[in-house]
Amino acid sequence: MRTLTAVGHRGDPYRVRENTLPSIRSAFARGADAVEIDVRMTRDGVPVLLHDEDLRRLWGHDVRLDAVTAPQLEELTGGQVPTLRDALTAAGGGRVMLDLPGASAESVRTVVGQVRECGARERTYYCAGPDTMLAVRAADPGAEIALTWTTLSPPRRVLIDAVAPSFLNYRFGLLGRELVDALHRDGLLVSAWTPDTKRSLRGLIRAGVDSITTNRMEALQAVRAELGR
Repeated sequence: MRTLTAVGHRGDPYRVRENTLPSIRSAFARGADAVEIDVRMTRDGVPVLLHDEDLRRLWGHDVRLDAVTAPQLEELTGGQVPTLRDALTAAGGGRVMLDLPGASAESVRTVVGQVRECGARERTYYCAGPDTMLAVRAADPGAEIALTWTTLSPPRRVLIDAVAPSFLNYRFGLLGRELVDALHRDGLLVSAWTPDTKRSLRGLIRAGVDSITTNRMEALQAVRAELGR
C-alpha cells in the first residue's frame, strides 16, 4: 500500500489566516506531513508568503506586492506576512511545498538560493506550471518537483524529461483510478489539490493518489484513519 502525504494548503487556512506562520504551525500540529505555501517577491526582491498579486483580499490594501518593499509590507500588515526564511524556520523539520505563482526566472533563482542558504533543500519541493518548473530545474538540477497540470491530456514526454518531476500535481476533480494507475505505470507520483469534503478525500485515496493538498487537514486525517492510510 502506498504512503499518502497530507499537505496543508497555505497552512491551515480555515482556522488561521493563510500563508502566515501561525497557519503553518497549526497545519503541522494537526498532523500535516507537509505544508504548501505561496511565494512571491517584494519590489526589493525579498521572497515572502502571499498567494495573490496584491494585498486587497487578505490585508485590505489596494496595492500590488511588487510595488512595495519588504519594510513597507511589514508596516502595511503589522509584520504578519512572513518572509520565506521565517516560514522555513517555522516549519521546523517539516516538509514544505513552495508554489511560485507568477515567478520569473530571476525570482526562481532567488527562492532556490534562499532555500539552499537556509539548509532546507532536502525538505523543500516546488510546484507550479511548466515554465516555472523548468526554471527551478535549471536553478537546482536536484530539486524535487511537483509539476502542476490542469488538463486530462498528459504532458508530452519531452516536457517530462526536461522537468523530471517526482509528482504530477492535478486539480482533484480530474483524477480517477484509471488516470492514477497510468501515471504510476509511467513512474510518476500523483498529487491532488484541493479537495475539502470527506467524500472527495475518500475517492482520491481509493484511487491511489500519493499526496493530497487540502484546506481541511482534520477531515483528511479522519479519512486517512478510516481507510488505514
